[in-house]
Amino acid sequence: MAFIRTLKAREILDSRGNPTIEVDLATDKGLFRAAVPSGASTGVYEALELRDKDPNRYLGKGVLTAVKNVNEMIAPKLFGKSVLEQAELDKMMYEELDGSQNEWGWSKSKLGANAILAVSMAICRAAAACKNQTLYQRVAELSGKPTDKFVLPVPAFNVINGGSHAGNGLPVQEFMILPVGASSFREAIQIGAEVYHHLKKVIQEKYGQDATNVGDEGGFAPNVLESDEALQVLMTAIEKSGHAAKVKLGTDVAASEFYDAKEKKYDLYWKDKDKKGQKLMSTAELAEYFKGWTEKYPMVSIEDPFDQDDWDGYKPFTAAIGDKVQVVGDDLLVTNPKRIGKAVEDGDACNALLLKVNQIGSISEAIEACKLCQDRGWGVMVSHRSGETEDVFIADLSVGLRSGQIKTGAPCRSERTAKLNQLMRIEEELGDRAVYAGLNFRKPVV
Repeated sequence: MAFIRTLKAREILDSRGNPTIEVDLATDKGLFRAAVPSGASTGVYEALELRDKDPNRYLGKGVLTAVKNVNEMIAPKLFGKSVLEQAELDKMMYEELDGSQNEWGWSKSKLGANAILAVSMAICRAAAACKNQTLYQRVAELSGKPTDKFVLPVPAFNVINGGSHAGNGLPVQEFMILPVGASSFREAIQIGAEVYHHLKKVIQEKYGQDATNVGDEGGFAPNVLESDEALQVLMTAIEKSGHAAKVKLGTDVAASEFYDAKEKKYDLYWKDKDKKGQKLMSTAELAEYFKGWTEKYPMVSIEDPFDQDDWDGYKPFTAAIGDKVQVVGDDLLVTNPKRIGKAVEDGDACNALLLKVNQIGSISEAIEACKLCQDRGWGVMVSHRSGETEDVFIADLSVGLRSGQIKTGAPCRSERTAKLNQLMRIEEELGDRAVYAGLNFRKPVV
């Protein structure tokens, strides 16, 4: 029942209305489907997402080439192979069938990371069914984790959208709430939803009805220019919700989006036509600016505070605030074991990984990246992308890896809530065999 009988890819739409790739893999046990997400704010070191670049079709964003690569190049080679050989099959795809490399490893630029990942995810699902396991049990087994006890992650809800995820003037990409004080995942969802609805009322009263339109990830996108103003609005909503004692804050700065490589400085007004280029900040100045947030607000997580090549900025910043606040590498690390290795050299450049499976392009490589970070004592936050599908793979992934943290967006839009709903099902299924990470989200304790 472990052998691949059919493998077929197709083009579907993601949550932003752009094409992405979906794969159906069949064994004698049944049919297993996987769909790949796509990012808007992408790091330059990510594995290549293959697009057709045909301007006459989906504005150049079609993925028919990636689909063809699965159907004509990958499927014949994988026919008859055992889905229990996850690492071997992944390696066959990215080393033998693709073979493209850059300084950071296998770039997947021939077949496309989206093509390889879709198959890799489907293989993982098929193997779980073959072994009569849940998907999270299969992930735990692949990553060398126990399969008798599990950890439910703290959800990091992206409730205010800015940066490249929204059309407002807010420079920072995400402001998140983390219900670390909840007693269960289900309670964390309730807290997140209640804060979200209070935030809607606060924004509506302050900025008007139009300001409660949502961004790519379901968070509100009020036309705010100053980050401190957004943070104060969020704090007001948290207080009104009655959950202030249980909620902490996080942010995804996505600083690579507003780094001026020529000036080697950062422009927090990059989206404002009047102020753009007028008040640039050095790395040291930006670091002090963020430290101010950690003193003023209950901030526990800062993602990508500097550009993806600003290694010299990360190390002193992490050394200064790393005990109190996790510094998360997203564009910096791109879920790449070699980039993680560089971050560890000469002291840690950051102390947490944002794990996105489509940044690296296979499940086995993503697991390797996670283990490297956990062995180092870092936190790991499993993450969605801004262009998502209804596939809930990352929910099971976060439980299987014992990541302790997940971000799927706001408690809004079905492609976001699908992952949260799956985690509530998993919590119910596991009962007393699982604990909620809670205050230990950086280093989960079972």
